[in-house]
Amino acid sequence: MSSADPVVGVLALQGDVREHLAVLAVCGAIARPVRRPEELAGLDGIVLPGGESTTIDKLARIFAVREPLIAALRGGLPAYGSCAGMILLADRVLDGTADQQTFGGLDITVRRNAFGRQVESFEADVAVGGIAGGPMRAVFIRAPWVEQAGPAVTVLARVDLPGTGESRIVAVQQGALVATAFHPEVTGDRRIHQHFVDLLRSLRR
Repeated sequence: MSSADPVVGVLALQGDVREHLAVLAVCGAIARPVRRPEELAGLDGIVLPGGESTTIDKLARIFAVREPLIAALRGGLPAYGSCAGMILLADRVLDGTADQQTFGGLDITVRRNAFGRQVESFEADVAVGGIAGGPMRAVFIRAPWVEQAGPAVTVLARVDLPGTGESRIVAVQQGALVATAFHPEVTGDRRIHQHFVDLLRSLRR
């Protein structure tokens, strides 16, 4: 650990928080959980984990961290969102609950639970743009996909829909905001997290 190590928060309201904290630490970040507004201070970036997007949204309001986090994102705080985190970073959501809100920042429209229910979870080999080392094994659990991406959004990965000849966007980046529909924190493949940590290092130079 050194003064050059980026400080990365993981929104710790619900979901696979410990897994993200562990991977970030291995990638050379100073990782810490974030539940309250004051814990946003001093962060170089934040991870929004997988879990249940509507539950995280509601808890963010209960813990009074929602509005400060939105302000931080609008102020340029880099973020990485996986699965539910992708939904929370999206500006627009399809098939959400009537009262569902997001934090926003990514000019994308996501479809919630697009690949189906928990029993329809699956794994696939996905090539991610800008990530060396070949395709990564991606785990999709009640995952969203990106239905539309704005002109400032770079599509990093797509996954084929079996038997349809179609594919769906499952990873994107817009400036310092990165999102995946899958869960790299559960596979042992650290490349997405390393990409984010390296991005944070480059922004500190």
